[in-house]
Amino acid sequence: MRREDVWAVLETTPRWDLIIVGGGITGAGLFLEAVRLGLRVVLFDQRDFAWGTSSRSGKMVHGGLRYLRQGDVRLTWESAREREVLLREAPGLVEPLGFLLPVYSRRERSVLGIGLTLYDLFVRRRHHRYLDADAFTWLAPHVRQEGLRGGFCYREAVTDDARLVLRLLADGQRLGGWALNYARVVDLLRDRAGRVVGVAVEDAETGRQMEVRGRVVANATGAWADRLRERVRGTPRLRPLRGVHLIFPAWRFPLAQAVGFFHPVDRRPLYALPWSGATLVGTTDVDHRDDLDAEPTPTPAEVDYLLTALRHTFPHLDLAEGDVIATFAGVRPVITHGKADPSREPREHAVWFENGLLTVTGGKLTTFRVLAHDALRSVRRVLDVRVPVRRIALLATVEAVPPETVEPAAWRRLRGRYGPRAGDLVAEAPEGTLQPIEGTPYLWAEIAWALRHDMVVHLEDLLLRRVRVGLLLPDGGLALLPRLKPWCQTWLGWDDTRWEAEIERYRQ
Repeated sequence: MRREDVWAVLETTPRWDLIIVGGGITGAGLFLEAVRLGLRVVLFDQRDFAWGTSSRSGKMVHGGLRYLRQGDVRLTWESAREREVLLREAPGLVEPLGFLLPVYSRRERSVLGIGLTLYDLFVRRRHHRYLDADAFTWLAPHVRQEGLRGGFCYREAVTDDARLVLRLLADGQRLGGWALNYARVVDLLRDRAGRVVGVAVEDAETGRQMEVRGRVVANATGAWADRLRERVRGTPRLRPLRGVHLIFPAWRFPLAQAVGFFHPVDRRPLYALPWSGATLVGTTDVDHRDDLDAEPTPTPAEVDYLLTALRHTFPHLDLAEGDVIATFAGVRPVITHGKADPSREPREHAVWFENGLLTVTGGKLTTFRVLAHDALRSVRRVLDVRVPVRRIALLATVEAVPPETVEPAAWRRLRGRYGPRAGDLVAEAPEGTLQPIEGTPYLWAEIAWALRHDMVVHLEDLLLRRVRVGLLLPDGGLALLPRLKPWCQTWLGWDDTRWEAEIERYRQ
């Protein structure tokens, strides 16, 4: 779909049922669920889809074991059940991930054992087991051996967060919804009674403006939600918290399964996991007081915090800052309860319907569908819809026969990430592009597809979200640019001046 096509539809549609502001996981989940109810839905994002937190998460689809320690049983129950649904319905996009927890004391074994038992009860299936020190070391040979008593092995799941968002949007568009990136909502439209009845939207690339009217306007802008909500209700409710992640090459930090561990200073739970052929480490949890519109970046103190924990837990690897090939930071939209410690703030979601503006925020990557259903129930009378109690399959099924030109593992990935479009991606692949980009699991054909079909506006959209090679290769994958230049010029119409400007923007 092209951005011009969406603008053309906006000009000819006098009124929508639901206007969604925000194209992260919350907005995308609400978009798909609303479209499946037969509603006329349009979604706007001020930047690229998944630009914010939804491309900067810890990549885990998990039950939130640590939330049990805070007494949040309901959140953990919902998360664990949704994890199982996604594993069942999105193979190739959401995949099982073995998770190891080393144990260094009797108390750790007791507390973790109770938590994991509850974890299994939530999904009515036993996934965890305890291993002695020798067996645990065989699975995690680089973990600190001093004082090691053994450890637990259990199951979580891992995903490509940005592609999960794009898959939800693609399925919603296939069913009749419309979504537009780089479309900034600059104002809320109101009727004479002051009720929100639409938005004024501006193309961030051209400056073009248009008024778009709808029965309900949904504010799904994540960490920015207070900014839009304060126009109808002035009390801020969010506490933006920054989480920082480090990415190492797998040869330098080899892991077969994820490992959870505690920071030696403050006992915060951290993790290291294999992801897309690299190793990802996270995460911090600090108040984000910088400009929300600026690119969130890790501070030296946060990087050092994570490296200190890694050196303590994996001492023989001697990991240093020079081993890190990429970092990223995301800002979580956490509803404040006034806790002194940011990590103690609950991660529940909230839905507020105020004067025509539906604000949907908080929550976790894993529970996006729960949030979407709660949001739709809150406006069901306005929209005259009935949200089904029994959930139908989340994502469209793919019945295509595996093509002979693609390896089975690669086809599984493509099916998960592109759904019914996977076969078209392979069929349209230029000659010689059904091979992986060296050092990554991504195919060159995925880049070609994104340039033609996935609303790429800037080089960063392509390399950081459509495919993730900018996080997996040294120097952000700049070595790929000579091959990408003719493709961008052919399919996006960039001249040499635009190409150089995009390179500079991407470097920054």
